Amino acid sequence: MKIHIHRSKEHRVIAGVIGGLSEKYDWDPLLARVIFLLLAFTPLFPGFIAYLILWILMEDPI
Repeated sequence: MKIHIHRSKEHRVIAGVIGGLSEKYDWDPLLARVIFLLLAFTPLFPGFIAYLILWILMEDPI
């Protein structure tokens, strides 16, 4: 099952997952990464597992 959001080619740090989400929803990529990092280190949000799942589900950059 793939979701119809592409990983980013331009805003890529590791795999382009956060960059792809920020392009899709017209967010600032830096702000999206900061928010993700803040959420990733809270005990209620398993951020790195979510990142890996999105990496698998998101399509490769065009």
